[in-house]
Amino acid sequence: MIDGVKVKKLKVVPDERGRLMEILRADDEMFIKFGQVYLTTAFPGVTKAWHYHKIQHDSMCCVKGTLKLVLYDPREDSPTKGEVNEFFIGEHNPMLVQFPPGVYHGFKGVGTEEALVINAPTETYRHDKPDEYRLDAHDNDIPYDWARKDG
Repeated sequence: MIDGVKVKKLKVVPDERGRLMEILRADDEMFIKFGQVYLTTAFPGVTKAWHYHKIQHDSMCCVKGTLKLVLYDPREDSPTKGEVNEFFIGEHNPMLVQFPPGVYHGFKGVGTEEALVINAPTETYRHDKPDEYRLDAHDNDIPYDWARKDG
């Protein structure tokens, strides 16, 4: 696991009315601080990658569909420099993945429906000065191929 990455397996509580799933609480061990909460989506087969933040931690959860979330650690001072982590998260594998500043991240919608992703970053997005540093999804030095792995 990349240094600083935390994973929380989420519990779905169903009853005759529907279901409930807590994602992140202020009393969770992995809670840092609140910046904002937003929803983003990925259509099947669409890759949204790569970027990192210098300040913010992200805490991501896919609540509908399935998402391939990939992290890459380029940090010079990290004991896991060069490591790649791949997570398949979604309604059939509910989990919260938190990753620190400096870690490149991206995701791809997998399956047959739009993936709905909730992110609770520690910072508020600043339109005038975004804390985002981007690379092309496919043309870069990250040792990862977004193609489906059959076998």
